[in-house]
Amino acid sequence: MNRNLSDLETTIRNRICRICSDRTAEGDCGREDPSSCALFRLFPQVVLAIQSVDSNDIRDYIHAIRGGVCAICHEQSGGSCETRDQVRCSLDAYLIPVVEAIEEATGRTFDTGVLPALSPVHLRA
Repeated sequence: MNRNLSDLETTIRNRICRICSDRTAEGDCGREDPSSCALFRLFPQVVLAIQSVDSNDIRDYIHAIRGGVCAICHEQSGGSCETRDQVRCSLDAYLIPVVEAIEEATGRTFDTGVLPALSPVHLRA
């Protein structure tokens, strides 16, 4: 199934923003600068990175995100990201449901039943 970026963004906003810890009691984005959200600021790259993977191993998606999204994000410096390390990156914090939603919306499957046990060290890879 081929979905355009606008449709995918709507799907992600409906699914992720409603569970985001940055939302207000009214359900709006509570970030001081909503455009700072890496998930949506770099959304085309997020979609491309996720669609480049065909795996049920979240580490493959993490690798694709780090290479295709984090590498061009202004928050990352020299391969490290303080925003991600402080669990303030919405893309990183909600990566599994983002992958699930995009894969589902494009007619692919991501089986979370086979997710490996990950420590914070794996997520930083």
